[in-house]
Amino acid sequence: MTHTILAFSFLVLLPILAAADPKKIGVCHGRVGDNLPSSATVVDLLYLNNISKARLFLPDPAVLPAFNATGVKLMVGVPNENLTFISTGGRDAALSWIKSNILAFLSPDQVNYLAVGNEVLYKDQFYSPHLMPAINNLYEALQFLGLDQKIKLSSPHASSILAASYPPSAGAFDPSTLSVLKPMLEFLAQTNAPFMVNTYPFISYVNDPTNIALNYAMFGSDATPVIDGDLTYTNLFDATVDSIVAAMEREGFAGVPVAVTETGWPTSGHEVATPENAAVYNGKIVERVAGGIGTPRRPGTPVEVYLFDLYDENGKSGEEFEKHFGIFKLDGTKAYNINFT
Repeated sequence: MTHTILAFSFLVLLPILAAADPKKIGVCHGRVGDNLPSSATVVDLLYLNNISKARLFLPDPAVLPAFNATGVKLMVGVPNENLTFISTGGRDAALSWIKSNILAFLSPDQVNYLAVGNEVLYKDQFYSPHLMPAINNLYEALQFLGLDQKIKLSSPHASSILAASYPPSAGAFDPSTLSVLKPMLEFLAQTNAPFMVNTYPFISYVNDPTNIALNYAMFGSDATPVIDGDLTYTNLFDATVDSIVAAMEREGFAGVPVAVTETGWPTSGHEVATPENAAVYNGKIVERVAGGIGTPRRPGTPVEVYLFDLYDENGKSGEEFEKHFGIFKLDGTKAYNINFT
């Protein structure tokens, strides 16, 4: 398939996109597919749509060079299967990993975050004992390189890390995770890095349509609000983020910011997975980020968000809808009406 995206150089846009702005939406670039456009095409697509931040789940040497010197700020994943090596090998192993997987392809100015592991405490618990040692070793390596103020470290968690989430003020972490989470929260507080969470109101609705209303999951204006003391919640996104905030406060870490490292709505594979619903949900997310809107518990604090996903991924396993989160079609046109500016 021929991909026709744009004919002019993206370099003219560098002054516009050079800084990482918390009021700019980020987009995840999953690559579990055998039909995806080239990385250069991806970069052009991001520029065309004024998207200045991207999350890459792997430090893929076939992908990273296309982003170098572009002004697109990256969150790059440290794969779960790398955690043992980095954990047990000390600073030298972490330094080797950073040099060979990041600095060999990118200027450090290009990288906002290293996302160390992904949902380890949910789906890859074998690596749980290695998560904080790996983060600490990577931090020592960044300090050695003089990059610890430039590149932040954290680890994305599934929202199911919460043992309680309703009402949001009752938010509490699963006790089985606290041996890892408490040291992590202390690290995040000391380094001014965000607590990262992946949350999908779509999946929450699909799993429990009896207790979760569709319009509450989708920012519907007619959604029945949840009253939590003096706070009112009109959507599940805010409620989930504030449940995380309440859980952190419960453990004594009230000041740690939250970054939503994945959220989105699919266009196929379920009766409510439609382009129209995806346009509503993702459009509301973009509006909130652009407006710097916080949550009821933190009204003045914008939430950094990365939408999932750039393209459909035909290699994803699981439910059919897992393959259909793409915001763009393979030819670069939008899968539905959404404005990133």
